[in-house]
Amino acid sequence: MPDTLLTATDEDLMLRYGAGDLPSFRELYRRHSQGLYRFVAWRAPRRAWVDEIVQDAWASLHAARAGYQPQAAFRTYLYQIARNRLIDLLRQREGQEHDDVDELADERASPPQSLEQKQRHALLHAAIAALPVEQKEALVLQQFSGMSIQDIAVVTGAEAETVKSRLRYAMQKLRAGLDSAAGAGGQA
Repeated sequence: MPDTLLTATDEDLMLRYGAGDLPSFRELYRRHSQGLYRFVAWRAPRRAWVDEIVQDAWASLHAARAGYQPQAAFRTYLYQIARNRLIDLLRQREGQEHDDVDELADERASPPQSLEQKQRHALLHAAIAALPVEQKEALVLQQFSGMSIQDIAVVTGAEAETVKSRLRYAMQKLRAGLDSAAGAGGQA
């Protein structure tokens, strides 16, 4: 891979891709596919929707490539596309049942360690899933996607101060939920 692809900004790569440079798209995909997948997986209420939403986001990016103008960070732009697709899908399929998301354990762990890890993951996942939608979204974007407050504000369409409040309340609720779960587990 040429050094220019590795050192180019996401925005420059997207502009190149808009002009027809396929290796630039490959580099954008390499950089952002896993983060986008994690973001959607945390937000989507059904596991079966995740691949569809992610694929639709990349397809929408492809369709919009020629008109792309770097007004915000590329990652913010991409996540906003996926978020909008998820919202559309939720509106289309309101009222359907939600699938549970299974947590995967570290394959190198011993069976007792694996069980403990699965239990911790399940507690954390349940605590995050119990958060109000706006708080969960802000938390996932910050903690799992590494977005700044400003980028989260752009993706969600909220003010930066609102994002800060959502994050603060989310962390308070997570701590309280995990503390009470640890207390209940210790008394069993």
